[in-house]
Amino acid sequence: MSMFDENPFGEPTVDNPFADPSVQQVTQQSSNVQKGIDSYNPFAPDESSQGRPTVVRGAANPPLQTSGLKSPGPAIMVATQDTSRPPPAYSASGQQTQINLTTEELRRRQEELDRKAAELERREEELRNAPYNVRRNNWPPFPDNFCFQPCFYQDFSIDIPFEFQRIVRLLYYLWMYHASLMCLNVIGGLLIIFHKHQFTVFTVGIVYLVVFTPFSYLCWFRPAYKAFRNDSSVNFMVFFFMFFFQFLITLSHSIGTSGSGTCGIFTAISVYDSSPGGIITGLFVFLIALGFCSAAAMDLILLSKIHRIYRSSGASFAKATQEFTTEFLSNEHVRGMATTAATTAVRSQFQQQGQPGQQPQQPDRRY
Repeated sequence: MSMFDENPFGEPTVDNPFADPSVQQVTQQSSNVQKGIDSYNPFAPDESSQGRPTVVRGAANPPLQTSGLKSPGPAIMVATQDTSRPPPAYSASGQQTQINLTTEELRRRQEELDRKAAELERREEELRNAPYNVRRNNWPPFPDNFCFQPCFYQDFSIDIPFEFQRIVRLLYYLWMYHASLMCLNVIGGLLIIFHKHQFTVFTVGIVYLVVFTPFSYLCWFRPAYKAFRNDSSVNFMVFFFMFFFQFLITLSHSIGTSGSGTCGIFTAISVYDSSPGGIITGLFVFLIALGFCSAAAMDLILLSKIHRIYRSSGASFAKATQEFTTEFLSNEHVRGMATTAATTAVRSQFQQQGQPGQQPQQPDRRY
């Protein structure tokens, strides 16, 4: 009956979880902490700092940092540094070598361009300072105090377009090769004189050297030079015509028949014998014959190349004829000669009409 004696409106005592001593102890500690927080004065002097001057912390005097503890002062944002990754190093030797080669090539091209610019500047300065004969002749390259003076102006880098400079230089080297063969032909004729006592190759070889060397320059190299310089169809036609004959003549020189006056194949066979002089002379003449054969082959190759270039430019025989007619009629010398001839013809006609002759009979006026 004791259970019924309890106050029904009071706090229950049976199975009360807050009646546990451990729970009451935790509750009491929480209430003490809450009372400490409520009674805390942040502006009261610190008991641990008694006897020391109070230091006011602020922006000019920030709070001290303690390792492992956070300062109660205001938070300060620290600027972060941008630590970007450096560019990757070229570890592969092939890529580094390629970069070095590219740099070396660029440097070489820059030096070449600087050299050409300096050369052009020097030539422009010469052109500005030269009062007369700006394009002074420079070929053949005779010395200044020589009895003969240069007759032509020749400069591949200025006169010839860049895409045709190589073919013109090859043509010039081929002409020099022909001239060298003519000189060797004279030497071979001199050896034949000592060995066989035959003067034909030596004398005719001197004539070939004196005649063919300058005439080959004038007849086929100079027209080719002017053709590439001025894009002239007439000069191309002259070159094709004369250079084809040069090929035929070189081919006959390589054969070297009896009485041809050249050290060809048949001449080498005729002078070769078992004696030491015959062996040396025969081998030397045979080498000259091989030189003529190679010259004929190079003539044919360059002739075909230049003809291919000429045909690719759209030129034709009709264009060459029209250009020849235009240049012929526009030439000052031709026009002067035509004017002189026409004036002479008209003057002679008037003179014939004004010559005294048989007077007409007067009518009889007698009355």
